[in-house]
Amino acid sequence: MEFKDFGLHADIERALTAKRYSQPTPIQQQAIPVLLEGRDLCGIAQTGTGKTAAFSLPSLDYLLNNPKRPAPRGCRMLVLSPTRELAAQIAQSCRDYGRFTKFSVTTVFGGVPINRQIRDLSQGVDILVATPGRLLDLIDQRALRLGDVEIFVLDEADQMMDMGFIHSLRRVAKLLPDERQNLFFSATMPKEIAALAQQFLHDPVTVSVAPQATTAEKVRQQVTFVEQKEKQALLHHVLKVEDIDRALIFTRTKHGADRVVRHLKGAGIDAYAIHGNKSQAQRTTALQAFRSGQVRLLVATDIAARGIDVSGVSHVINFEIPNVPEQYVHRIGRTARAGAEGVAISFVAPDEKAYLRDIEKVTRTRAEPVKLPEGFSEMVRNLPKPVQPPRNTGGKGRDPQRQREEAQRRNGEGQRDAAHRGPRREPQAGEGAQPQRKRRFRPRRGGVGAHKGAVTRVG
Repeated sequence: MEFKDFGLHADIERALTAKRYSQPTPIQQQAIPVLLEGRDLCGIAQTGTGKTAAFSLPSLDYLLNNPKRPAPRGCRMLVLSPTRELAAQIAQSCRDYGRFTKFSVTTVFGGVPINRQIRDLSQGVDILVATPGRLLDLIDQRALRLGDVEIFVLDEADQMMDMGFIHSLRRVAKLLPDERQNLFFSATMPKEIAALAQQFLHDPVTVSVAPQATTAEKVRQQVTFVEQKEKQALLHHVLKVEDIDRALIFTRTKHGADRVVRHLKGAGIDAYAIHGNKSQAQRTTALQAFRSGQVRLLVATDIAARGIDVSGVSHVINFEIPNVPEQYVHRIGRTARAGAEGVAISFVAPDEKAYLRDIEKVTRTRAEPVKLPEGFSEMVRNLPKPVQPPRNTGGKGRDPQRQREEAQRRNGEGQRDAAHRGPRREPQAGEGAQPQRKRRFRPRRGGVGAHKGAVTRVG
């Protein structure tokens, strides 16, 4: 089957031809015909299987065949995403597929000023891609109304649940019109996600391209048992011996990600960290550097990694394995995308063995055990010291190095201005200057306080 067999609008087929897309993926083969019929859809597919095109192509086809000007402060299609990076990538895909149309595509998420987003929505947009938090902020400020939504897409629903967006999603559901098409996508479908789907979907068609919580078939999985404090030395060894094009390194915590980057930089290895404590500008810079090949190592937490759609990721390294088995599926799904092969390497500390058993039970696979390298004790002793963390400048997401440079620049400008003006000349006596008089204060009358005299001494 080819894309031309779906009967999509000619403008969409032109865009697909320009991107050299001809063969749809399995999820696209199953989802696109159902959505072209106007049915609700529940799609179960891992990341990297082509879900974005599966819902954006038929949605663009509907908007083209049913032209209508969006209402002010409204949108015709709403896509909800758990992370900023994923929202930006979905929006870019919609722009690419709709490049020969005049549809307006806007993203709204936190970490950036809201006023510009309010201006963008004032005249209405065709396609809005948003994260739940900023979406509700705009609704509360009456900058956005959802009463005109014709197509609603909920992507990465399982991650939405893990991030605690359940109450926000229920609130959004109450604001949507009854007459709409609903698209629900998730990499896994446990009972909690199925219950959430029932709140949005009406008589849906379910499509699945992989069994629940399975791992990518072309990913070679390895596991090494190592003490937690020795993982950094093992990481340095793996980076030396493995043929790595690009690698994603996962930690469970934000501070852990920063610590890994400091150790890598101490060994002269360039890397970036991406997590929720980074500003949007820092996250965008890190992702662009990783995508362009400027750096080949990106250290990430699970939440931030949902927006990472980069081709050519040869390795996924679980510096700390996740305590939720489904997260393991999402992690290793970052490699072996679009039919390529990949490697997933996990470092397991003694207190993480229970997590590994849960992962093996859910995924029904066992990773290949790899022993510690010879002379590993010497590697641990010779581990380079990490670079010092930047000082806390009191601002979340601020770049300390940039602030120091700006302070030095301002100080230099002040010194140049002072040199230009010359030394300050104090007025001398006889030049019309009045001698400075000491300020006198009026002495207080009586006692201090309104209670004076209210207490009588006895005895």
